[in-house]
This record gives sequence, C-alpha cells and structure tokens, in this order.
Amino acid sequence: MKLILASQSPRRHDILRWMGIPFETEVCTEPESTPSGLSADEMVRYLALHKAEFAKRLHPDDCILGADTVVVLDGEILGKPYTPERAKAYLRRMQGRTHIVYTGVALLHGMHRDIRCCTTEVTFRPMSETEIDWYVSTGEPLDKAGAYGLQGLGSVFVDTMKGNYFNVIGLPAPVVYEMLLQEGFLSEDRNELL
Repeated sequence: MKLILASQSPRRHDILRWMGIPFETEVCTEPESTPSGLSADEMVRYLALHKAEFAKRLHPDDCILGADTVVVLDGEILGKPYTPERAKAYLRRMQGRTHIVYTGVALLHGMHRDIRCCTTEVTFRPMSETEIDWYVSTGEPLDKAGAYGLQGLGSVFVDTMKGNYFNVIGLPAPVVYEMLLQEGFLSEDRNELL
C-alpha cells in the first residue's frame, strides 16, 4: 500500500518528507468549487475530501491524503491573492491583528474516511507600508493563502502563534501522524511502514 498525496503544494510535500513518510503525488485536475454557505471549517474539509476522492478514483487500493488551507480574518476567507495589489490589501488588513488558519485533512483508505480540521491563531506585528511593498515584491505572498509564507520571509512579520506551526504551512503534522497511525499505515516504532 502506498500513500498518495492529493496536492501539488511544495509545502505539503516538504512536511511529509520532514516526517519521513514516503508518498506519491496525484494532483486533482477537477475545478474546486464549494456549496454556498459553508463555514471555513466546513469548506476546508469539503475541499480536502474533494481532492482525496479524485485521487482515490485513480488509486483505489492506496491510502489517499487530501488537504486544503484557508486564512480567515473578521469572518472573511482570504485565499491566495495572485496579484501584488491584492496581496498588499491582505497584508494591510492583517498587520497588527490576529487571524485564524484552517486546514482540512482527509484520509481515505478502502471504505474508511477520516476527515478533520485543524486551526491555528496567528498574530501579525504592525508592518510599515515599506515592509509590505518589499515583502510583496519578493513574490512569496502571491501563491499562499492569506498572502504570507510562515516558513519563509513572512516569518519575520508573525508576532505570536497559538496552535500548530505546520498547520499554517498547510499540513498539520501531528494530526496527519495520528490519522496514519489510526489507519494502520504507520507503526508507532516507525521501523517500517505497514
């Protein structure tokens, strides 16, 4: 049995490698859409499951892991900004304030489904307009939910964090480890993958 990660995120790939877990990747090519009215918690669970179900159809005998991450500020979901203007707008709103990062994780194996959500509160320190301009000019914020990378240059703007660090990067390592243990994909002594 193999672990298939249903994500193209380099950050999620890195986290699984750091955990010492071998995996293969199957990227969902179907459009991501969600029913209206979902909370952030429900939305990330829904999208994580959507990605995992796509990969499951192609790898029915393997263990499939899907994930999705969003940033929420004042009840509004701040996705990937993609443009410098939107990244600057996000950072202006977030500086000096606390936002919540939600990551949904779905693990599918056989008929078993384990779908969870992890949250982390992140508080940014105040940022000057010059700092915002510089950070956006690096390009790092453009493809990241909430317009920052905690594992990169964006780390200098984070004042405090309550919750799991890896959740903010895109895959809550302790939650994933527990899910894989419970599913029997990992053994506690880690001498072998089952």
